[in-house]
Amino acid sequence: MKPWRRLALGTLSVVTFVVTWEVVLALVRWDGGRLWRDIGVSAEAFVVGLGLAVVVGIPIGLVMGWRRRAAFALDPLLTALYASPLIALAPLIIITAGVGLGARALLVFLLAVFPFVFNTFAGVRCTDPLLVNVVRSFGGTDRDLYVKVILPSVVPYVVAAARLAIGRGLIGILVGEFYAASEGLGFAISRFGDTYRLPEMFAGIVVLAVVAVGLTSGVRRIEASVAPWRAGRR
Repeated sequence: MKPWRRLALGTLSVVTFVVTWEVVLALVRWDGGRLWRDIGVSAEAFVVGLGLAVVVGIPIGLVMGWRRRAAFALDPLLTALYASPLIALAPLIIITAGVGLGARALLVFLLAVFPFVFNTFAGVRCTDPLLVNVVRSFGGTDRDLYVKVILPSVVPYVVAAARLAIGRGLIGILVGEFYAASEGLGFAISRFGDTYRLPEMFAGIVVLAVVAVGLTSGVRRIEASVAPWRAGRR
């Protein structure tokens, strides 16, 4: 190995160690042990917003996929909303919903709901018509179609939507707590950045990254349990 490469690798190793050590220390001394409280505050709004996105987004996607008139009426409107910069509406949402859990959960919902709508819609449209015709030929009802054909077909699309929604929801938490919170991970990251406490700021970012990886891994495990035929292809 050439001397300059050896020097560069040694310098990079030292810098990586120092930065990692500073981030670990920042996590330990996070505002006198408030780390878990901040995580809990952020998690509450995230769970509420993401739960609403699931409850609202999946049924809308099912209706749009199964009813052409619903798709014709809703698809242009939802596409326009999805393409619009919803983050820019954060101040308006806060003025309307107030400072607190409601505004933050609403931001998470607005960012996370569209992947569920459009992926569920695509999943219904991609359902094998042959399976639908078989169920109908044996006298199956609409309920039979939904339970035995459409929902199993939609599951992989919903899982993919969940992965997208997790990332978008975490962005919503950050923005919501930048504007409308006095505690939480987003508020702490913003405060640390404003006061140039960079190790603490990067520690907060690392925590969010770990949470995102953990949630995504959880979604994959759920997929393996509810749709093993899909997970087995990998």
